[in-house]
Amino acid sequence: MQQTTLTNALQIIQIIISISLIVVIILQARGQGLGSLFGGGDSGMGITKTRRGLERTLFQITIILSALFLLNAVIQLMIQPGTSGL
Repeated sequence: MQQTTLTNALQIIQIIISISLIVVIILQARGQGLGSLFGGGDSGMGITKTRRGLERTLFQITIILSALFLLNAVIQLMIQPGTSGL
């Protein structure tokens, strides 16, 4: 019974992480479109742009959520009934 509760909780956490990851990625893509509108887009001249402010924060949140997603998936795989883990 306890294993089922833990499995259900991890699945709900995985869904929340995945939805959050989708939202953050969409916000990043939308932010890049607005940046190019004001001349900040990649015009192919070899100019690199550093991430600042909200763009940097969204990038860091994406990395953290991706790591949490992967970690949660591995934990679910390891506690899955009927398997011996990795």
